[in-house]
Amino acid sequence: MSKRPIYLLLLLLWFSLHLTGQERKLQHQPYADQRLFHLGFTLGLHTQDLILTQSGYLNENGEVWFSEIPHYSPGLSVGIINDLYLNRYMNLRAIPTLYLGDKRFVFREQASGEEYRSRIRNNYIALPLHLKISGERFNNFRPYALVGGYGSVELASRKNRAVLLKPFDVGIELGVGCDFYLPLFKLSPELKFSFGLIDILEKERPDLKDASLQKYAQSLSKATQRMVTLSFHFE
Repeated sequence: MSKRPIYLLLLLLWFSLHLTGQERKLQHQPYADQRLFHLGFTLGLHTQDLILTQSGYLNENGEVWFSEIPHYSPGLSVGIINDLYLNRYMNLRAIPTLYLGDKRFVFREQASGEEYRSRIRNNYIALPLHLKISGERFNNFRPYALVGGYGSVELASRKNRAVLLKPFDVGIELGVGCDFYLPLFKLSPELKFSFGLIDILEKERPDLKDASLQKYAQSLSKATQRMVTLSFHFE
């Protein structure tokens, strides 16, 4: 995983500690967190990844292929925030989100080192449901953590590729963030980690018209999704 989200998280924590040492100031939107229900929107960057399990398949030519995703490509996300107030410290949030991104595979033959590269686009809609647990507000700053799960559906899968993923996925999500209360709205940077719980690798491949791709498709036995998302919520 890229280290940039970790650096951003450390910067966020340092900033929160810095603010707690300041004197009390005039609060913006003092009753913003007491609304029973409110809407917002979110914009973000994310990196998609897969935890791959190799099959060790030996084909008719005596070749054994392995695959990996060596680099992460940033993608975009946009969503609608639906927030329900539960109590002073807890909110229930549903955030339908559109993710636009891709995954880039490198296949290598065990003996010869021969390589084959493939890129698949993954554009899907996710419906996460989160429990947001907030700390005490200090001036115009309030840290929070979140825990929840998600379900997602692929918008369109391109056939006849070395890897084909199932269109549905479910998983869990953990994250941290902070609310900054501005005069006109609330801005919330958030770092979130997503972990898929099911195998999304499509093993039955009647779509493969190119027989030369079979050796790559058969090199994998399992794939589970994971993702890191840096979002900016506007509420």
